[in-house]
Amino acid sequence: MENGVLDEVYERLRDTGPERDGWLSNHAPMAAEALVRHGHGAQVHGWLDGYADRLSERPRGIQRISAGEWREPLGDPVRTGDWLTFFERQLTERPWREVLIEWWPRLLPGVAAGATHGVIRVGHAVRALLDSELTGTASPARVAELAAGLGYWAARWQPLAPAGKGPYRAGDLRAALDAVPRVPHQRSGIRTRLAQLADLPGWAESAGAVPGDEAAGVPSRLDAIVEAAVLRYGTHGHGNPVMLVHAATAPNAVARVLPVLPAALWQPSMQAAWAATAAVTSAYSPAAARPMPGPGAADAADLMNRGLHDQDSHGIKFIDTALDVHRRTGEQTVLDVAAYANHLIVRG
Repeated sequence: MENGVLDEVYERLRDTGPERDGWLSNHAPMAAEALVRHGHGAQVHGWLDGYADRLSERPRGIQRISAGEWREPLGDPVRTGDWLTFFERQLTERPWREVLIEWWPRLLPGVAAGATHGVIRVGHAVRALLDSELTGTASPARVAELAAGLGYWAARWQPLAPAGKGPYRAGDLRAALDAVPRVPHQRSGIRTRLAQLADLPGWAESAGAVPGDEAAGVPSRLDAIVEAAVLRYGTHGHGNPVMLVHAATAPNAVARVLPVLPAALWQPSMQAAWAATAAVTSAYSPAAARPMPGPGAADAADLMNRGLHDQDSHGIKFIDTALDVHRRTGEQTVLDVAAYANHLIVRG
């Protein structure tokens, strides 16, 4: 039943655009996938009814993008409709894994696309596809959702300033996040904030390579990036409760895609995930940490109920990521941070 509900949601959203009002992302397919995954399929259509006024129509195309001439329109949001159609066509003609593996290294340098929502939407779609394959073949509705995620990522493709090899090669990722310098102008949107990274002293050093070269260790190091970003939210989320969510949800999206990728793509995937986390941290961290209020004693079974009740898509997605971390670590603090994040986001 849950699988059928998610397919219904994807069909319901199929003609909606990936954004509204310029840069505001359509979070409905991502949040809906998280809700269904955590057992709220019976409530997801009602949640979507409440989100309906934030949906826009799918943009129309301008000119067909061919498989051999994709570089010029990459990162051009005016071509969003063309990119959506391009990936629909690609995924109709070829297996979804084949298309994803071909395009992943092309899109990965632009991991900041749509404030990292491009990669996040792809991560949710891939997880849904892998789930559907456990009980049969890939659902057409989920393949179409992957096409939408890839198309959005391609249209908003945005590279980050190059990074060097940072001083944190011992592997203390929480300390590494604390060492990321803040961009100087904190009152602008994400495009302007990320553009400051190129001239930011210390960026190239703090956003460099994650330690280790062997592919075998990448999954655990990627998990450690996600955990560090979740825990740091507890002391820094007050700086920008919504945007700092992506420091954790973006690398977690990469982690969800990793099992589908060949080992040769694991290292660059991890480096891009770290660069995204460091970039969001630089762009939105407050000047000083603040202790998280009291012991929350949040309960894992109740967290997504809170997200559903409060209806905020960012809260739902952060809870989803925190629950992934908690399943691996069993740390109570992770649950408390997720409850605190939801509170900050909803309080607004």
